[in-house]
Amino acid sequence: MRGRRIPLALPNTGTLHRKRNTYYLRGIIVITIVIFLFLQLHAFNFPESRDPLLTEPTNDSVDAILSMVPSVLHKFLTPKSRNQTLAANLQHNGTVLNGGGSVSFLDSYHPPNISEIKRQIAKYNDMQLVLNEYTFGPLQNDSVIIVIQVHTRIIYLRHLIVSLAQARDISRVLLIFSHDYYDEDINDLVQSIDFCKVIQIFYPYSIQTHLNEFPGVDPNDCPRDIKKDQAIIRKCNNALYPDLYGHYREAKFTQTKHHWWWKANRVFDQLEVTRYHTGLVLFLEEDHYVAEDFLYLLEMMQRRTVDLCPQCNILSLGTYLKTFNYYTYNSKIIHRISKRRPLEAPKFNSDKFHEVEVMPWISSKHNMGFAFNRTTWSSIRKCGKHFCSYDDYNWDWSLQHVSQQCLQRKLHAMIVKGPRVFHIGECGVHHKKKNCESNQVISKVQQVLRIARKSGQIFPKSLTLTVASLIKKTKLRKGNGGWGDRRDHELCLNMTLPIR
Repeated sequence: MRGRRIPLALPNTGTLHRKRNTYYLRGIIVITIVIFLFLQLHAFNFPESRDPLLTEPTNDSVDAILSMVPSVLHKFLTPKSRNQTLAANLQHNGTVLNGGGSVSFLDSYHPPNISEIKRQIAKYNDMQLVLNEYTFGPLQNDSVIIVIQVHTRIIYLRHLIVSLAQARDISRVLLIFSHDYYDEDINDLVQSIDFCKVIQIFYPYSIQTHLNEFPGVDPNDCPRDIKKDQAIIRKCNNALYPDLYGHYREAKFTQTKHHWWWKANRVFDQLEVTRYHTGLVLFLEEDHYVAEDFLYLLEMMQRRTVDLCPQCNILSLGTYLKTFNYYTYNSKIIHRISKRRPLEAPKFNSDKFHEVEVMPWISSKHNMGFAFNRTTWSSIRKCGKHFCSYDDYNWDWSLQHVSQQCLQRKLHAMIVKGPRVFHIGECGVHHKKKNCESNQVISKVQQVLRIARKSGQIFPKSLTLTVASLIKKTKLRKGNGGWGDRRDHELCLNMTLPIR
């Protein structure tokens, strides 16, 4: 009798296992696709659903910088081409071109040639026109004159003008813009200033107007690195007089020193509106930025020189800081304010005093935002030969040489510890970067000023003199060279009129 068959499990051949793995794999792929699509959809819709606070522009964006500036001053930060200016003027006058309702300004503006630039420079320098004088009245003897050396960096100049416009008592000053490059966009910007008196002067011996001749680059000038014996054989210009390092002149470097000496002579001794002024003259450059109380503090420092520092003949508002730690001596206050929540208002102490210190004037530290009067200038002027023959292409090093080697009364400075003048220029003659129009430094300065404002450091009630750290006697320094050419010496000396 046969027994009943009992089904037995067959050995696993792998087919079922493969099917199960395939199902798992397909499931994983489907889940992955679903997740991917969800994330993409979420990312696409995220900007519309995010918190408005998170959409605010970064601190160094154009929007953020404009938000820190009163809207009435945005006009100084808005670039406008010559064609746009011409269009606005024509429309304002009701002029219509091309016979239709639209106006075409294509190719309507052509930059002036060198001959026209020279003519315009001569016209400006002869006219000595003071803009806005009818509105703000004549220059008073106790008013501050601000001289700004301008080259081509209009981006920085815009921000300097905005900072000046926000300063207290700016309507009392005379702004003198001293140019070594004729640019009609820059001229339009300067001539649009409506918050104080303005005058433009133009350095007449610029590289721009002397393209193929001294003080520009003469075709027969000796190459910078040629050896002296080879230069003599070549008979190139100034072959006998390289600088103290054996190099020959470079016009782009010598121009800055020439321009500084020319503008100082021009302002103190030649302009009709300033030649008898005995008040302070403050020196700035196109890539500086000022605090709103810089004039207030400058005049306070001037009043206190009698009792705080009788020997001081220079007042300095700017210092070079590696980081913008604005009032480093009061860092605890700044730290405390930075830790506060956004809605927590800082306490304002109206009895704040401000610290100043006194030391010999040092070119590398005190050459930014410094002021002196006619008495100090007269002493410097008498030492013109030392300034013009010192083998250094830097005007500030040359001025320190004058102080050390010629002046009977050395240059001593009263320096404000919390700077009121900042350096915002990232690019210039000595520094080249890929992005020369970055707003990062300007944003840092504005943030620092905002902190100083909240901590009550702006518009202090009084000044106090701190004991400066002991400074070793300044050694006579070897110049940086670049000023060995006898033609530079002669040109520099001829900028100073004979003493009457």
